[in-house]
Amino acid sequence: MNSSAPDPMDGFDATIHAPIRLRICALLDTAGEAEFALVQRQLALSASVLSKHVAVLMEAGFVEQRKAVRDTRQRVWLRLTPYGREAYQAHLAALRAIVGPVAH
Repeated sequence: MNSSAPDPMDGFDATIHAPIRLRICALLDTAGEAEFALVQRQLALSASVLSKHVAVLMEAGFVEQRKAVRDTRQRVWLRLTPYGREAYQAHLAALRAIVGPVAH
């Protein structure tokens, strides 16, 4: 079958697919931007585990961070980059293609 339609599986991304990274992307996709501590609480992760996964996502160009002082303390906010949002949405499309239509 030679179709000109793109294969949704082309959007599958192993970097995003790791469960913790998928959850980080899902949270940031919904929130737009979230403080590191909030992401940590929402996902019930230690700071070190979250940091490691955020570093992988940043290295891939999917997540960026913004540092600023608030209440005399340095805070870090995370958000998906435009590239990261596109990759996350493509990954979701690939997952939907894998599981097919959901029957109720």
